[in-house]
Amino acid sequence: MARITHLVTAVLATATLLLPTPAAAHQDSPRAAAPVTGQSSAAAFQHPGVLLSRPQLDLARSKAFAGTQPWKSAYDAMRTSSYASLSWTPRPRAVVECGSSSNPNNGCSDEREDAMAAYTQALLWYVTKDARHARKSIAIMDAWSAVIRDHTNSNAPLQSGWAGANFSRAAELIKHTYTSWPQVSRFATTLRTVYLPEVTSNVGCKNGNWELIMTDAAIGIAVFLDDRAVFDRAVATWRARLPAYIYLASDGALPRYPADCPSIDTRAELIGYWQGQSTFTDGLAQETCRDFGHTGWGLAAIAHVAETARHQGVDLYPEAQPRLSQALYFHARYELGTAVPASLCGGSVKKGLGPVTEVGFNALHTRSGMDMPTTRRYTESKRPAGVSHFLAWETFTHADNPA
Repeated sequence: MARITHLVTAVLATATLLLPTPAAAHQDSPRAAAPVTGQSSAAAFQHPGVLLSRPQLDLARSKAFAGTQPWKSAYDAMRTSSYASLSWTPRPRAVVECGSSSNPNNGCSDEREDAMAAYTQALLWYVTKDARHARKSIAIMDAWSAVIRDHTNSNAPLQSGWAGANFSRAAELIKHTYTSWPQVSRFATTLRTVYLPEVTSNVGCKNGNWELIMTDAAIGIAVFLDDRAVFDRAVATWRARLPAYIYLASDGALPRYPADCPSIDTRAELIGYWQGQSTFTDGLAQETCRDFGHTGWGLAAIAHVAETARHQGVDLYPEAQPRLSQALYFHARYELGTAVPASLCGGSVKKGLGPVTEVGFNALHTRSGMDMPTTRRYTESKRPAGVSHFLAWETFTHADNPA
């Protein structure tokens, strides 16, 4: 009976997936809900358009050079970081082996750090117009495309998502703003044959941050490759995972079941998947009672996918708005000191959300006009946002950026 109920629920969820879910009122509630848009994804891709658009880059550049905060301090943090060094030396390898928590760590940290450096150098190229940064970004990507052939062990899909997200951002910027990259086709082949199979693999039963981070990489790779089928698949994956990651009361007594996970089809199994939490409230995430750190990665990836899709004419933010705004508020208020009730995670949460809110807050507040004082206070307290795994310099790129 549980499996039948689950299937019926899944059918109904699919039928209503494109409709925004009403959010309960809270301190960060919107002034007015934006309507769902019905753009077709058939238009030509816009470049550069992976996480960032040219107008966003131009605004950030002008603000930093004018000495305006928070862009100036965020830019200074980026340009003085080790990732900005013109002496950065890549450390590629043919097989990157990453177990749980990157143990064993055979190239895992090296790959993530090199992808971060490639993206940082690409940003610095655009901002400074110093071609040395473009050439350094290219040298890092060329070093990896000449060598990398596979990712192995249990963390291979997530590792590919972390690295693939930043590599696709770097590649997009260089390809569409710099004059010469002789090995661009080889790098494109590497993204398609080495990274894409991993970030589109089935991880339906894993904690939700996995699939969201992988989809962040997948949609970035799709735009770089001008691959409409991969792009549409990434959007579909995001649409299925979003309501299975963030709960709203309108979902009913229980959260949505994760797609493509037949081993979770009873109430007890679903509660176990939600880290043992059996009472649900607006904005609670599937990993909240695990820790806020992994939850923050999931929320950031939700916003990243929506941001990239928006640059390509597919506005996912109306769908994300009710859940993402509630989740940002839910976690920000506990980070800022709200007492944890006994009904939440047994009365104790593991904080550490991190600087993950810039992109989502900018989209919902700056562009859409939502009044989000709690999320604003938390976001501003984390500025300038630095780097972590697949997150890089988002105060510089997305703070108060309506472009």
